[in-house]
Amino acid sequence: MSGSVHVVILAAGLGTRMRSKKAKVLHRAGGLTLVEHVVRVALEVAPPGQVTVVTGHQADIVEQVLAPYGVRFARQTEQRGTGHAVMCCRDAVAGAGPEDLLVILYGDSPLLSAATVRRLVERQQASQDAGIVITTTLDDPTGYGRVLRDSAGHIQAIVEQKACTPEQAAVREINSGIYAFRNALVWRHIGEIGTNNPAGEYYLTDIVEILRAQGHAFSILHLDDAAEVMGINTRVELALVDRIFRERKATELMLAGVTIVKPETVTIDTGVEVGQDTVIEPFAQLLGTTVIGSDCRIGACSIVDSSAIADGVDIAPFTMVGTSTVESNAHIGPYARLRMDNHVEAGAHIGNFVELKKTRLGAGSKSMHLAYLGDSVIGRKVNVGAGTITCNYDGRKKHQTRIGDGAFVGSNSTLVAPVELGEGSYVGAGSVITHQVPPEALAVGRGRQVVKERWAARRKAKEPAGSTK
Repeated sequence: MSGSVHVVILAAGLGTRMRSKKAKVLHRAGGLTLVEHVVRVALEVAPPGQVTVVTGHQADIVEQVLAPYGVRFARQTEQRGTGHAVMCCRDAVAGAGPEDLLVILYGDSPLLSAATVRRLVERQQASQDAGIVITTTLDDPTGYGRVLRDSAGHIQAIVEQKACTPEQAAVREINSGIYAFRNALVWRHIGEIGTNNPAGEYYLTDIVEILRAQGHAFSILHLDDAAEVMGINTRVELALVDRIFRERKATELMLAGVTIVKPETVTIDTGVEVGQDTVIEPFAQLLGTTVIGSDCRIGACSIVDSSAIADGVDIAPFTMVGTSTVESNAHIGPYARLRMDNHVEAGAHIGNFVELKKTRLGAGSKSMHLAYLGDSVIGRKVNVGAGTITCNYDGRKKHQTRIGDGAFVGSNSTLVAPVELGEGSYVGAGSVITHQVPPEALAVGRGRQVVKERWAARRKAKEPAGSTK
């Protein structure tokens, strides 16, 4: 059997046991929403135009999250069971070729691996059976549909928990709900699914019995690792799955040559990349789409979110880097904050309690202590003294500060934007700068110091005895 693969992902439910106002598939584990994990697996076996996600609760939000993946959507406006959810995809899928496959996945089962789905597809492509269902064996199968086999090992029936006899309830092999069907057969017979069950819903499991009655066989792909088909229903299960993703990611990086000190304390999202011989210290968080080069240090309790960190960068403890680019051999922190959209060039140094926002700091430049640099373009080999701030906001809009190569800004200076300091210029400590400073010039913008001899002694002489003023 040949033909292309179409994937339907069922993601319409709210998930009442999550005790949340947010649709279950929008909860996050390993740095991605649950449904994103499933979509990524689906895209390993089918192109985006042949992946359809069934949405319902908070459909607009779910579709917005998944839009970058290029998949298709079908709305299930009324949740009437898994069979009904598949019926909602008729327009998107039913017209596929006669040899095509239909794979059914679930938006709340993020641990299913791409390797398993590929194996499912390959098995069905090599088979003439109507379909294959993934099963697994549980010590406690309560709540799951039981898989009953015939003498040849094929599926005889799938019996839901509520309909089980005592003998059937003792069966520990369960239906995962993940299938690979011959697509044409599904659409030929899906209208025969009824609602004669306690919930009054259309169960997709009924299609197995319907097709068997037509003389078609169903085979089984049994998984030894039951975690792969684990569906998330509670916050406890969500935390468990998140931990599994984090452990997998840490193991992957360590096997690739990254040192992680106390990996059980570190949080690394699924999409993060880290180069060889980088050291990640305890309680660090590497989030989003962060890419870190080789020979870096990510200090204890630091947070790096969706940023690009080049080779040899030292991020000292308790530093936050968000949506920024840091070039090679730069030093950031400790206790620094790169708030958003910054670009730190090679060899620059940013010290403790320095904050950058939408700022480019030139190669070899330094801001070592207690500064705020916002909406700034700072040249090469600039020294920004302790306590310097750029006044970038006038109450209505932001303005830019520009500092030329080799400039020196004295401590406790206030640069009122828009303003420009020329190359090689100097700003005296404690200055308020409101106008352009030419190249190689010295700017001093502070009041003249006045000294009044014996002023303090005269003041004390005027105070009454015992005064606390």
